[in-house]
Amino acid sequence: MARAAELLDRARRTGVPCAPVRDVLPVGDLDSAYAVQALLTDRRLDEGRRITGWKVGLTSAAVQAQLGVDTPDFGALFDDTAVPDGADLPWGAVLQPKAEAEVALVLEGDLDHERHTVADVIRATAFVLPAIEIVGSRIRDWDITAVDTIADNASSGAYVLGNRPVLLRDLDLRTAGMVLELRGEPVSTGAGAACLGNPLHAAVWLADTLVRLGRPLRAGDTVLTGALGPMAAVAPGDVLEARIEGLGSVRAAFGSDPAQAPAGEAR
Repeated sequence: MARAAELLDRARRTGVPCAPVRDVLPVGDLDSAYAVQALLTDRRLDEGRRITGWKVGLTSAAVQAQLGVDTPDFGALFDDTAVPDGADLPWGAVLQPKAEAEVALVLEGDLDHERHTVADVIRATAFVLPAIEIVGSRIRDWDITAVDTIADNASSGAYVLGNRPVLLRDLDLRTAGMVLELRGEPVSTGAGAACLGNPLHAAVWLADTLVRLGRPLRAGDTVLTGALGPMAAVAPGDVLEARIEGLGSVRAAFGSDPAQAPAGEAR
């Protein structure tokens, strides 16, 4: 596990992707992968970063089947990976980036029960925002299994939140349609039902899982509930805009100069 953590951390710091870490971990052992993720999270905290919330991944049945699992995964969000709506993310700050549109819940209450209901999540949610997650892989050519992506903090890179909060009572997240556009052309479409049937279901799964691991969701946390449609490829200079029904829009912009990216930041 220490070897896998070192490979991933070196890739983050140098900007050079590494070989798959599944080759140095027990075959198919998700617990070992999460232990690697925890080691890397502790390193980020020791460097002065702050956890701002959590992301849920693998919420699509098709992606789960592709990676040979039957459950979502999760990773931590950090303060240095939060990008303002429409601000440039330096090209190279996230390795091998792709973008996906998601629903973000911002909590005003703790979720620390052993088992949670949708009502618990609704009660604990202050407001909802549209989000674009910039996923990235420290593993060369996205050559990943579930073990690889979990160890790699669920392939988390950066995230952009919209800035117009909406109350949950004004939304039907299950039927909310999403379109992610590049230069006015759709590159990904979907709806809330693509995320475990409803983004609130993903939040319930995350809340239960984090309690079991001793890191319950707390007031102030942001929860990225999972992709509403397929990931979209991005290139230097791209500007993507996601629109989610009832939530409005959010933009992610990418710098065009690879030299902009400071070594070791947001990788």
